[in-house]
Amino acid sequence: MDRQQEFVLRTVEERDIRFIRLWFTDVLGILKSVAIAPAELESAFSEGIGFDGSSIQGFTRVYEADMIARPDPTTFQILPWRGEHHGTARMFCDILTPDGEPSLADSRNVLKRALAKGSDQGFTFYTHPEVEFYLFESPADPRVPLVPVDSGGYFDHVPRGTAHDFRRAAITMLESMGISVEFSHHEAGPGQNEIDLRYADALTTADNIMTFRTVVKEVALEQGVFASFMPKPLEDKPGSGMHTHLSLFEGDRNAFHEAGAPLELSKVARSFIAGLLVHAAEITAVTNQFVNSYKRLWGGAEAPSFICWGHNNRSALVRIPMYKPGKGNSSRIEYRAVDSATNPYLAFAVLLAAGLKGIEQGYELPEGAEDDVWELTESERRALGIEPLPRSLGEAITVMETSELVAETLGEHVFDYVLRNKRQEWEQYRAQVTPYELERFLPVL
Repeated sequence: MDRQQEFVLRTVEERDIRFIRLWFTDVLGILKSVAIAPAELESAFSEGIGFDGSSIQGFTRVYEADMIARPDPTTFQILPWRGEHHGTARMFCDILTPDGEPSLADSRNVLKRALAKGSDQGFTFYTHPEVEFYLFESPADPRVPLVPVDSGGYFDHVPRGTAHDFRRAAITMLESMGISVEFSHHEAGPGQNEIDLRYADALTTADNIMTFRTVVKEVALEQGVFASFMPKPLEDKPGSGMHTHLSLFEGDRNAFHEAGAPLELSKVARSFIAGLLVHAAEITAVTNQFVNSYKRLWGGAEAPSFICWGHNNRSALVRIPMYKPGKGNSSRIEYRAVDSATNPYLAFAVLLAAGLKGIEQGYELPEGAEDDVWELTESERRALGIEPLPRSLGEAITVMETSELVAETLGEHVFDYVLRNKRQEWEQYRAQVTPYELERFLPVL
């Protein structure tokens, strides 16, 4: 037994932990959980816990259903909302086949494989997400109109406001679990908030995002409100994105920084950005996986719709934040398409794969966009070589179907499942007769 496992066992005993929740994520990014008693913990570390994988989205078929969840002791944290006495803790799990091999259906394993490929090239991948979400007074009932908890706007301070108290409670809970928060504020939409997690390696960040979404939902329940990470819950208000800052390090050195270079960006950084641009359309069905995601991407309000990059240009898909003199290790790029409902393991895996492909192939970075890309005409964008992102989930699926990069990164099993699931979602969506159609056409046709 390693030192980390011994630490977990000792902490469980000393803190009177009665339940250990083993967490893992299905292919769509939905958190799954099974609770075990402390007496089962040693065998969980050594042998894992068996479960029926055929009941989990995207895992296995019925005739090969047995799967094993083995907890990762480095992810052990006590759940603060479960009380001090007879407490509950959680660990994320790696999913294995019965013969102990990593499951091809495990999202966490998909990211681990991508990170290993980066490591083989000498790189460590760091990410920093800005997570947006809405708070509503009404429950999650599609028959009830959504009522935001306030009418605040960007950076507004609402005295005695629900969102202000909510963010304080959520951040306190996150930090008690070892998840550091950098910023928090009211976003542009009524009842919309943003909480930014500190930089961490991509695997830790993905685990933190899954915890973050759970914490936000728990605090909302405690405060009698409803939290939603839906990309575009309100028709005429901004959507909820998860702008993600990315950087590669070689040891302690930021591989994206080069003193004296244009924008202080190294050749590695420029090729990485070029890789993101070249492969942006084919990874969009992963970074923006729901039909509703495209209401955000094509709904304005600073959501990126076109494939370009720019220095401090918030209409671009890839933004280069302003460089701070003397802080080379803070050099980074921001990918703005990802939304808050993504599966973070798969999203980070395809972002890294696209960037690494740019480095491997020596992709050249095109000219940056200086203007507000939304304000340009179609012909002006064409003249600048600026292509659109997919306009719908249907388009995104069509582009992804032929992508060798996404197929290789996700692995055949996950790639096939995502395509199958998303085709089904798109067909069901297209078959709907919407309130818009009834309101517009029923009276006149």
